[in-house]
This record gives sequence, C-alpha cells and structure tokens, in this order.
Amino acid sequence: MPPITCIEDLKQLHRRAVPKMFWDYCESGSYTEQTFRDNEGDFAKIRLRQRVARDLSGRTTAMPMLDRMPTMPVALCPIGSCGMQSADGEIKAARAARDFGVPFTLSTFSICSIEDVAEATGAPFWFQLYVMQDEDFVDGLIERARAARCDALVITLDLQILGQRHKDIKNGLTAPPKMTPRNLLDMALHPRWSWEMAMTKRRTFRNVVGHAKGVHSLQALNDWSNKNLDPHLDWSKVRKLRDKWGGKVILKGILDPDDARAALDVGADAILVSNHGGRQLDGALSTIRALPGIVEAVQGRTQVYLDGGIRSGQDVLKALALGADGTFIGRSFLYGLGALGQRGVTEALTVIRNEMDTSLALCGVQHARDFSRDHVLVPEGFSGRWE
Repeated sequence: MPPITCIEDLKQLHRRAVPKMFWDYCESGSYTEQTFRDNEGDFAKIRLRQRVARDLSGRTTAMPMLDRMPTMPVALCPIGSCGMQSADGEIKAARAARDFGVPFTLSTFSICSIEDVAEATGAPFWFQLYVMQDEDFVDGLIERARAARCDALVITLDLQILGQRHKDIKNGLTAPPKMTPRNLLDMALHPRWSWEMAMTKRRTFRNVVGHAKGVHSLQALNDWSNKNLDPHLDWSKVRKLRDKWGGKVILKGILDPDDARAALDVGADAILVSNHGGRQLDGALSTIRALPGIVEAVQGRTQVYLDGGIRSGQDVLKALALGADGTFIGRSFLYGLGALGQRGVTEALTVIRNEMDTSLALCGVQHARDFSRDHVLVPEGFSGRWE
C-alpha cells in the first residue's frame, strides 16, 4: 500500500473496504446535499497568508478544549453506527484518540456501549446525548456516562426529527439492515469486513438495546428510535439536562446567533457550531460561514467549536482564524477507521497535525493559539449574516 499523505487517500481506501450502504451512510447528506457539499467547499474559498523571515522554533499545535490540553484543537465527533464501518469501531477510534492525545466523543447510537469503551480504553471520554421522550432512559444514559468517568456531555439539539437522507432509504439502511439480494452480494464482496463483523459480539446498538423500555432486539430499535426523538425539546429542558449532569456541557447543533445567546443563558460550557454534517436541514449555511456570527454573538463568554467539512490541518487553522476555539472531525477520522481500523484513525490524526504544523510555519506562526484573522484572506461577504 502506498503511504498515506492526505485524508483523500483514506477516503478512497474506505470506499473500497466497506459495503455500499455503510459507505453511503458516511458520505451523504439530506435532500439535495447542498449543505453537505458547502461544508467542505467553503473552506477552500479561504486563503492563507504566507509570511517569511519569522522565528519558527518551538512550534506547537496544542490548545485547550474545556479542561483538557489536547495535542491539537481537534476532537473526534460522535458518529452513530461507527462500529459498522469497522468491527468494534468506537473502541478502535477511542484508543487512537487516547494515544494521540485528543478527545473522543461516543454517540448515543453507537454500536459499542459506554461501558465497552470505558473498559477498553481506561481513559475518560466525552459522551453525546440524543434527547429522547423516554426520560428514564435519558437519565440512565447520564448516570452510565458519569459512572464511566466521561468528563463532558455533548447534547445534540438539531435532531428532534430525522432529516431525510435519500441514499439510506434506497439502500435499505435500517436496524437491522434489509438483507436484500443486492446487499447480501455487496457484503460477500467485502470478505474482510464481513469476517471482522462475524467475529465481534458487538453488532447491535448497545447503549440502547436492553436499556430502553421494550427494546430487546434490533428489530424493536428502529421503530422505537423514530418515535422517541423528543419534538418537545426546548431550552428549559436543556437547562434541566445540564443540571442533571452537573459537569461540563457542550451544546451541539448551534447555527444561529440567537441560539448561541440562548445557549449562554442555559450555561453552556462550550458551543459546537454544527449542521449535523449536512444531514439534517439541507440549505442551511455551512458551519464555517456561520461561525463568525456566532463568535460575535457570544463575545468570548464560552468556548466555540466547529465541525463540518474539515478535511485537513489547514481547515482546522481556518476555523481558528475565524474565531473557533477548537474543532471536531467526523468523516475525516471515519475514512481512516473504515479503511484501516485503529491504525487508520491514527493516520488521519497524524495527517491533520502534520498539515497544521507545516502550515503554521509557512504562515510565520509558532503557536496554534496565535493563529488569527490576520493570517487568512476571506472573500468579501463570506460570513453568514442573516439579513
């Protein structure tokens, strides 16, 4: 195999390594996929300023995120069904993140459970909460995350109903997946993936099955999850969840300055500017366009993170330049996981850190924390101000 030099290398390996339905689950957005495309494409419109004759010794990409000092301002996004891209995928990704020194975030709808990841890594991680109507189940998740020593709760706010993703419907991606002749043939054509899935005991949604009322099998999960997303979620409920948790809280799914101010009012320790990877409201702003307005709205009163479209270390720097205090990556690490398992996640993180370090040097900057608007060129009218 040729050396991995960029995230695109991992993307192409991932595409060949997994069945089509799981590749499409990763590489898709809702409806026309406009926001999905814009998340990545809008980063390319920002240019970096090359500066020369600067002292480049002692460079560091380390920056604080909440109470941590990761090796770079990058955390791994919560991704549902991560363990279907690679057997025991959440464990592999969490171990890679732990060893690299960046935060890992486990999804409510993960294949490996909170307890699985805690036992396999022996290290704190962040837990992402989907708010369901079953309050006992939600309370139970919070208690399980606390028992696992999770040091932050990431509450997702933009999935009160499920956005339509055409590819998932056409592929029959349900829980469990529809075993159509086409899907069975596709799995057979990916023998390594099929063998690894056959060898693991973790093939269901272990945070939910056996914990939610009436959900004792994959067959029951699909109907339960569709009916139990909470359409009544409002800021008063967010405040109650924050109080129940009692620790650090990141509010995920903020794309509007008014919502950012509301997040401050309920005591968010950090805001994650996110449009769910373009998988919910198609036609919404890309996160990098929305970022400046949200940074302006919060006025430094909480940390602001960004996910969506980050495919390089340069993209991380561009987000920092426009005011982010840190970033989350989703597809970039998922490509590595699907391609090469834990090693692939490490490869993805290594690519991003090396790109950050080289680009910092060529922009004449020693410390990532000092990378600012002065180091980029942004097109006129780029930031997403609502008219």
